[in-house]
Amino acid sequence: MTMDNTDNIKIRRFSAFRIVEHWGYMLAFVLLAITGLSQKFYYLDVSTWVILHSGGIDYVRLIHRYTGIIFSVATFMHIIVGIIGITLKKWTPSMLINKKDFSDVVHNIRYYLGVEDHQATCDRYSYRQKFEYWGVLIGAVIIIFSGVALWFPVFITQFLPGEVIPAAKVLHTNQAILIFIMIALLHIYNSIFSPEVFPLDTSIFTGHISRERMAREHPAELEKMEGKQ
Repeated sequence: MTMDNTDNIKIRRFSAFRIVEHWGYMLAFVLLAITGLSQKFYYLDVSTWVILHSGGIDYVRLIHRYTGIIFSVATFMHIIVGIIGITLKKWTPSMLINKKDFSDVVHNIRYYLGVEDHQATCDRYSYRQKFEYWGVLIGAVIIIFSGVALWFPVFITQFLPGEVIPAAKVLHTNQAILIFIMIALLHIYNSIFSPEVFPLDTSIFTGHISRERMAREHPAELEKMEGKQ
């Protein structure tokens, strides 16, 4: 823990690695969204503008594909680091969904209906964060493999039936739009427009979170850190 100039206790929540990782994902997501959606909705004026100012459709496709490579490497590195950390370094698998998460859903529904007098007590990550995380991660893996099939259709159809390619196109585009909507509606709202963090949740950029917010949003984790459990 550290103290800032306003004597507000700050707690380290994210490592430098996670901060850099988030920046990489954020930049890759923006590039993939712009280049992917401009190809999907090519008939829109904004898509025409993007394509023309990117040097043409061929350059848009190149940017999309090579950004996809960076995104794929980062995603599989994220998965591998997580597996190694949990199995070898004995990290707490704090992102795994468990029975308590479903109990928390029911608890919070009861809270919103006025039956409970307080919200569910969350640990390092709430059920909302876990469900969003796994939705995006599984969707990302689907996008990666379907993207490979679309990039190398001749190679893929040497091992799989030809119907895989149109199926991959449907999966790739629809899953990408779904993730875009999830990021735009859920993640951006929770990180920027939510009254609890507005105008911006800076924890993923600074790596720190205030103790007051920690006590409010992650009381179970705070109790562990302070030796109260």
